[in-house]
Amino acid sequence: MTSSKPQFVGKKVRLGDIVKIEKASMPSGNNVWVLNLDTVEKGTGKVIVKNRMKADSAGTSTVAFTADAVLYSKLRPNLNKVVVADEPGLATSEMLPLIVNPEVLDRRYFAYLLRSNSFVNLAVSSTAGSKMPRMNKKTLLNAVFPIPSLELQHQRIDLLSSIEKARTKAELLIQQLDTLVKSRFVEMFGDLKSDTNGWPIKPFETFAIIDTHMANDLTPYLDMPHIGIDSIESGTGRLSGYRTVAEDGIISGKYPFTPEHLIYSKIRPSLNKVALPDFSGVCSADAYPILPIAGECNRVYLAEVMRSAYFLEYILPLSGRAQMPKVNKKALSGFSMPLPPIELQQQFAAFVAQVDKSRFGGMLHLLNSLSGIMHASFFSVADTD
Repeated sequence: MTSSKPQFVGKKVRLGDIVKIEKASMPSGNNVWVLNLDTVEKGTGKVIVKNRMKADSAGTSTVAFTADAVLYSKLRPNLNKVVVADEPGLATSEMLPLIVNPEVLDRRYFAYLLRSNSFVNLAVSSTAGSKMPRMNKKTLLNAVFPIPSLELQHQRIDLLSSIEKARTKAELLIQQLDTLVKSRFVEMFGDLKSDTNGWPIKPFETFAIIDTHMANDLTPYLDMPHIGIDSIESGTGRLSGYRTVAEDGIISGKYPFTPEHLIYSKIRPSLNKVALPDFSGVCSADAYPILPIAGECNRVYLAEVMRSAYFLEYILPLSGRAQMPKVNKKALSGFSMPLPPIELQQQFAAFVAQVDKSRFGGMLHLLNSLSGIMHASFFSVADTD
């Protein structure tokens, strides 16, 4: 009788037999790459920005890695952060530096395997800690996967890479729409720094509220989204990869928000994470829910200002702490900006809404679905019987 179970190509291999966790010697110098989780794009492993500093300024909670390492984040594995190194450096100790046996496994293929739904589900199911879930490294080393020949690995790498290239092109089209929004903003409101239109410069308290009333009892929010700062895309504020409060097992207090709020990440403000949720939920205490005052300030206008160089020039010098810059409420509430008539702000918001309808989300959804199908076909935890 023919089995109906999917047949995966390759010999079943325990990952610990072909992969090892290997820390490198501590580097020295003044220009060392220091990899933090918030600079890694979830799902793709793309490094948003390479932070560099003196090796002895990086702190003790780091691990050294070589240029041939694959860096895997054991913290909140649902965020799926896997980086293929292209140079040596230091990473947060939340990342495991993994070295593959190159005679059996291509490290690029290994990175795809770690990003696959099959492995992510395995990692998430084995996490410990409700507030900051972490995967035990033994789960990774003991996982058994069918590993095909290097030739077949290379063929699959080429196929998955082609999908990624198509996704990159779709994202480029979306970036062009983002640029259109920024251009329209300048056309309507001019240079905020020079205030060419002569609009009144208003202090923060007159147009918005930092709405940080903590919800310690999260029972009413269990089925609502929990937004961590890792779920906010740098520069655009797009939200993805988040789960519900119940799914994340959250027990500590969080800040509630509504579709009237915007969410601002106070950690590493240079990453420029300002989100506009269209739903209610709770966000991490590493972010501020900001509620624009109705009739005074439109949240789409405020979000665009807070993503601009005008705001960054103000806030970055006030964030302090070289290793982990953070914006406090006093610094944020001290911000002032030109405030155009509310009708003009609303016209800009309407334009942004029209552009949002034109975004190529459908194309990205198709490519992501295709990638998911490929991953499901290529990677599966093998039966160990």
